[in-house]
Amino acid sequence: MTSQAADGPDTVAATRRSKITPEREREFFDAVLEQIRECGYDSVSMEGIAASTRCSKSTLYRQWKTKPQFVAAALRANREVRFGGIDTGSLASDLCRAARVAGDWSRKDTKLLQALGHAVTADQALAQALREALVEPEIAELREILRRAVVRGEVPADHPALEYIPAMMFGVLRIRPVLTGEYADADYLVRFVEAVALPALGLT
Repeated sequence: MTSQAADGPDTVAATRRSKITPEREREFFDAVLEQIRECGYDSVSMEGIAASTRCSKSTLYRQWKTKPQFVAAALRANREVRFGGIDTGSLASDLCRAARVAGDWSRKDTKLLQALGHAVTADQALAQALREALVEPEIAELREILRRAVVRGEVPADHPALEYIPAMMFGVLRIRPVLTGEYADADYLVRFVEAVALPALGLT
């Protein structure tokens, strides 16, 4: 029996995948997400990414069988909890800090969400990867900020607005480009928190 047969196909595939270094993998992921932002999901191809990163098509197809799998992997690899560590001791200050942080990356992430538009409605795995990368980590941190405020007694645990604060924060990020053609920058988001979110929570 040959070594390949003894190891089995899964071991051989893992060996092949290991030839891509973490640095090279990051280059592939950065390239596909940037091209999606600039050109749209439908315009991006495995062949185009291979050309832009100077690798063979077979390298990408061997690692990721399809474009949706490739993009999903890139999204998960770029997961970053940007609201992590926000804890000023005050709900108003925490939400304003979160708004400023969100404003710093809103253009980049909003462009990606817009570019993925139809693709995520047609591919459940891709949609889940998008939620895991760009939505769920931040929602969890916002809920933790709100939980601490309840513990401190700043807002009642049964306040009806608590449920909607994450949706409000994310909603204004996504809708402003549609309404005005401008991205929600840090100053805009802080004004939104002060004018809408805090009064909704009874904090003025």
